[in-house]
Amino acid sequence: MKHLISARGLEATPTVAILDTAMDMVDVRTREVKKLPTLRGKTVANVFFEDSTRTRLSFEAAALALSADVTTFTTQGSSVSKGESLKDTLQTLEAMGADFIVLRHPHSGVASTVVNSGWVDAHIINAGDGTHEHPTQALLDAFTMRSRLRGENARGSNLAGISVVIVGDIFHSRVARSNALLLRTLGATVTLAAPQTLLPREIDSWGAAIVSTLDEAIDLQPDVVMTLRVQRERMTSGFFPSESEFTQLWGMNDSRLRRLPPTSIVMHPGPMNRGLEISGSVADSPQSTVTEQVANGVAVRMAVLYTLMGDSR
Repeated sequence: MKHLISARGLEATPTVAILDTAMDMVDVRTREVKKLPTLRGKTVANVFFEDSTRTRLSFEAAALALSADVTTFTTQGSSVSKGESLKDTLQTLEAMGADFIVLRHPHSGVASTVVNSGWVDAHIINAGDGTHEHPTQALLDAFTMRSRLRGENARGSNLAGISVVIVGDIFHSRVARSNALLLRTLGATVTLAAPQTLLPREIDSWGAAIVSTLDEAIDLQPDVVMTLRVQRERMTSGFFPSESEFTQLWGMNDSRLRRLPPTSIVMHPGPMNRGLEISGSVADSPQSTVTEQVANGVAVRMAVLYTLMGDSR
């Protein structure tokens, strides 16, 4: 495991090992000295061709906690605006000492292309490619589910017996695809709820059940409801009649939260459109894991960097 490109390639046993390592990283982050020397002398380059807050800062925090040097590349003010290719950009960063390249790009499949091309020898971590995948988000979501629902029995366990509903803009969501793939690998059952216009053509290959309304999904009494951001920036035409109708039919609100078991949790990968796909009161409720996911993201990304470094050794 030199690279992390897709949730599809992750098997259950090594995935559980990464989640267990992340538990150790949570412990590290509660110590007075919140650092490990694992990546001392190594450089992590965050290469983001798309805007990001949570993922970029999370990887920066994770790398620094492992004592790595961090360099962050964004397209604004770079030679990309002058026509520099992705290949030349990555080779330039590697020539400057990058051992890990955390890559976010608006085009689907770019991370896989970089790995298969052999342009660079650095470890490649896919931090989101177009509408394709976001594997570290799926890992942190799985970690959050396991921690909340398994409690003291989390270590060494998978997600067998846990039911998850993913609702909203599935068509544009790399988070939905990676979660559907990884959660099934870990033994969870996955149900998708979205308007027909927001379901991708290849949805049958995800191995998830599909329901026609969020209320039907709530009736299943799931352990987890994961709401997805409506990605207005990717919508070139009308995918639903109006935002108010979307909220009424597909938004996670107080009345739907009350219909869930009290042990169920509500998740959102962020950033949220409060009042559209999730109400502010649900996002701030005790059953919400939104800020928890952000905190867990640092520990999980520490575990990913730690694992890739260990495997290369």
